[in-house]
Formats: sequence, C-alpha cells, structure tokens
Amino acid sequence: MIKYSRIFVGFSIFLVILIAFECAKTPTPALEPRMIFGSDEAKWVGNTMEKMTLEEKVGQLIACRYTGRFVNQDSEYVNDLKTLVVEQKIGGLILFAGDVYETAHLTNILQEKAKIPLLIASDLERGLGNQIDGATLFPPVMSLGAADSEELAYRMGKITALEARAIGIHMTYAPVVDVNINPDNPIINVRSFGEDPEQVGRLAVPFIKGCQENGLIATAKHFPGHGDTAEDSHTVLPTVKGDRERLDRVEIYPFKIAVESGVQAIMAAHLSLPALDPTPNVPSSLSKPILTDLLRVELGFDGIIVTDAMGMGGVTTLYEPEEAALRAIKAGIDMILLPPKPKEVIDALVQAVRSGEISEKRIDVSVKRILEAKARLGLYKQKLVDLELLDMRIAPRAHLRQAEVTFEKSMTLVKNEDAVVPLSGERQSIAVLALSSDPGGFFAGRTFVREMKKRSSQVFEFYAEATTGQDYLDLALEKARAADVLVFALFSRLRSNKGSVGLEMNHVHLVREAAKLSKGVVVISFGSPYFLRHLPEVDAYMCAYRYADEAQMVAAKALFGEIDIQGKLPVSIPDLYPIGHGLTVPKRIRGTDPTNKKNQHLKK
Repeated sequence: MIKYSRIFVGFSIFLVILIAFECAKTPTPALEPRMIFGSDEAKWVGNTMEKMTLEEKVGQLIACRYTGRFVNQDSEYVNDLKTLVVEQKIGGLILFAGDVYETAHLTNILQEKAKIPLLIASDLERGLGNQIDGATLFPPVMSLGAADSEELAYRMGKITALEARAIGIHMTYAPVVDVNINPDNPIINVRSFGEDPEQVGRLAVPFIKGCQENGLIATAKHFPGHGDTAEDSHTVLPTVKGDRERLDRVEIYPFKIAVESGVQAIMAAHLSLPALDPTPNVPSSLSKPILTDLLRVELGFDGIIVTDAMGMGGVTTLYEPEEAALRAIKAGIDMILLPPKPKEVIDALVQAVRSGEISEKRIDVSVKRILEAKARLGLYKQKLVDLELLDMRIAPRAHLRQAEVTFEKSMTLVKNEDAVVPLSGERQSIAVLALSSDPGGFFAGRTFVREMKKRSSQVFEFYAEATTGQDYLDLALEKARAADVLVFALFSRLRSNKGSVGLEMNHVHLVREAAKLSKGVVVISFGSPYFLRHLPEVDAYMCAYRYADEAQMVAAKALFGEIDIQGKLPVSIPDLYPIGHGLTVPKRIRGTDPTNKKNQHLKK
C-alpha cells in the first residue's frame, strides 16, 4: 500500500510539474481569452445604448491615433487624447509604435477616462513586435506563404493575440488577404501571403482563428483587394481593373473564405474598381454597391467594417474629411479610422442625423455592432490590464522561438549554381556588401554582417545607401575582388508614400559587374522577392522577405548550412521562376565539407 502511495504521489508531482511547464510555454492573458456573447453581454449593450446621446453614438464610430512612448501626464499630447476620449467620446484608439510598459500604462489611463470602454486597435501584421519594442516579432505573412504552413499561421495569430491582449489591445488590422499578383505593387508586396488566391485564403483562416480564439479581433484587409495595383493608396486613388469574373476568382475569393471562417472585421480599401462601382472618383471605402450590396448582402458579412486611414491620399485628394466620413457611413462603414479632423467629423455626422440626411437608426446599427464587440471582449467587466504581469506575458522564450522557427522555415533559396550555398566558413574569404535603396539606410545590414563575422574571420564589409556615390561603389567592388565569395545583402523598405519597393539602379549595376567576376556571387533579398528580376546573372539568390534583425540572423544561419532551407516562392518571378519554386538544402552535418563533390546534389 505504501509502495503504491509513493508511486501515486510521485506521479502527481510529475503531473503538476508537466502542467506548470506547459503553462509557462504558452502564457494565458489576464482576461478570459475566448470572446463569448451571452445574456449578460446583450443586457449591457441594450442598457448602454438606451442611455447614450446622439453625440455619444456618433463618437463610437470614430477611432484616433495614439503612441505608447513615454510622455508626461501633464503634456499637451496626453491632454489632447483625454479631450478626444472625454469630450468627443470617441469609440476607439489606434496604437502606432510604443514601448511595453508605457503603452499599457497610457492605455489604462485613457480607459479609466472613458465612459464606455475604448476599443484599442493596432496594425499587428507581424505580431505585437510590429508596433511594440521588445514584443515578439514575426516575419511578414509572405513568409507564411513561403513556408506554406497552416500550423505556423495559427501559432502566429495565437501569439499575437496573447501578447496584444496582455498589453490592452483588442483588435488587429490583420491579416492582409490581398492577392499580390502585380510585381510592381509598391505597398502590398510581402504583406500578402502570395499570388495564389487559394493559398491566401487557406493560410488566412488559421491566422484569423489563432487571433480570435485567443481574444483578439482579426481584420481581413484591404477589401475588395489591393494586390493588383502599381500605385499606393496612401498618395492617390489606385484603379483595380478586371471584370467581375476575374475579381471574384482572384481579389474577392480570400475575403469570401475569411467571411465564411468567421472573421469579425473587414477593412475597406481606398480603391477604384469600375467593375464593381463605375461611379467616377468613388473609393471602395465610400461605395454602397461594394460595401453594402457586395460585402453585406452578397457575401453575408455581419461584422464590423472599418475604413482604411481616412487621411490617405486615396480619399483626401477627392473629398474633405467631413464629406468623406458622411459618404462612408452611408456606404455601410461602421468605424471611421483616423479622420484628419475628428471633432469636425463628429459634428458633421451629428448634424447630418439632425437634418435627416441619415437616420439615427442607421447610426444605431453600427453602434450596436461596436458595443457587441466590446461586450464579447469582456471590456464591460474589465477594461484595464495588469502591468505587473507584462514581463511574464510579453515575449517569453517560447514565443520568441516560435517566431524564429517561422523565419527559418520561410527562407527560400531560388538559385544555387555550383552549390555556392552553403558557404564553407573559415575556408573562404567573404566580402559582404550591404546595399540599402533607402535614403538614410547606410548601416542597414549591420546585424547580418555581425552574424557573418561570427562564422568567418575573413569578412570584408561594405555599406551603401540610396545616395551613395558611384566612386565609392566602384572602390568597394575593387576591394571585394580579392574575396572568394561576394555576398550582397539587398534592402529596400516597404513603406507608405514611398511609391516603389525597387532597387537603386547603381546598386543593380554593381551586382551585375560583380557577377562577371570568376567568383561565387550570392544575393539575399531582405525585402521583396521580385528583386531577382534585375539580377538573373548571380550564382545564388535567397529570399528572406524582411529587413528585421531576426531575418538577418536566420539568413546567416542558412548561408552556413546551420538550418534546413526549405521555403518555396509564394509568388512567381516574371520570366524566371514559377510560384512554388525553391531549392531544398538540408542542414549541414557537422564535419562535412560543402565544397566536396559528394555534396553537389544540394543544388538540385
């Protein structure tokens, strides 16, 4: 009897330790993660709406910008935010950048001031680290397309949700479900899963579930599809051509799948789509045929529809903020994001109701959706977060490792002539030339260079940016001639209002000249995979999809054979490589010589 008791006690202790370990690997947020809507939630929504003034109702439709950096509570900045929350009674805030504790602290302060809990949102396309320094950062979702893993997509959504809720964020403007079929797209590009509508929809669903099953509202964007444009809606109103059959098959398809999967929000793009609404100069974000007839009625979406930022050129070049907001509400929008003049916009919408131009009943429909979302999140019970839990819930090792795995599994080797990759380390002298096509990006790639130096004592380093002179580039190539292998790290950031995600042509010429040398030339794209269009002459080409430090560290591992390379292109490279192309290179077995002829199969 004693013997069995000891066994039972021992097993019980082991079970407790195992459960504790599992909990440590995946921390739970401070609030109940699942979004439930029951009788208590419905009662709160009904009671709240009964007591709201027209001004309070209209305020719920507005979301404004804030930043989670340190700022004194007596500052004009904080006072302006408090005015928006207390006097204008806005319904939500959108976080743009911040630090962990400062963001949570300021968010709590603003929540305490709000009569009705604020819906806090942020663009977390690459995890909470996309906005918050120190949080877990993932690669862009094109990396998920390269890995083609639904499991990775779900885990990315889940970790994003757990960390976002811990810091006080309730809604992410992700995932991007645009189908990037235009290589010259200056604003979507690697933010898309890829160019295959089926794959985009298939990978978006687990990401959405990962978010929403863990208490974070996911937002499919940019409806009805921003992937086939060569212009940026931050500056102009782009036009997406194609008939209705093509739009259904390509652009709209992933949104249909997202709606069927239960996505709770959709962001409307500032686009012109003549096949859906032929009215001139009417962005899809302000179009009733697109938002009500297509999205609400035809696709059956009953969640929250938000605009893209209303300060973007796709709207501001055509309409004043007040008119744009009124048109958006009439079209079927529920929340107006970042209006340039929030007070004036609220006043104009209130006046439109009082004059009979729009009905209060129409406003009530959107207010009810927003309040129901807040109720499902449990904000009527608890709208503050616990600051003392942040250092346990933000960026634990398990989350960081999961992000690293995602970076690793997406690394894509497109070309590998003469098995240049993997490099042999100390057996080779290596010239690393980091070229940034962005002004001010002179030291882009320093993390990559540092990681290369860890693995080889024979590394020559060189940096250039968009404005670097030709003489300096020529001198760098002359010095690099002595190396056995030349590695070019290419950077060109994807950002709003830039107008292009291409390369500086003098950098392209530099790589082409290097390719003429009797050396191994390796190019790594820390951005768009389409860079290869300009450089088909090089011996090896690898896609890392992002300039993040994490991508640079993983790329160095891949170059030296420390990880398996297994990613596949989620887009085609025009006239060169089809979608799905990618070379598989297994992790090098310690002690093998990559220059040995026995290893030449690695390039196949």
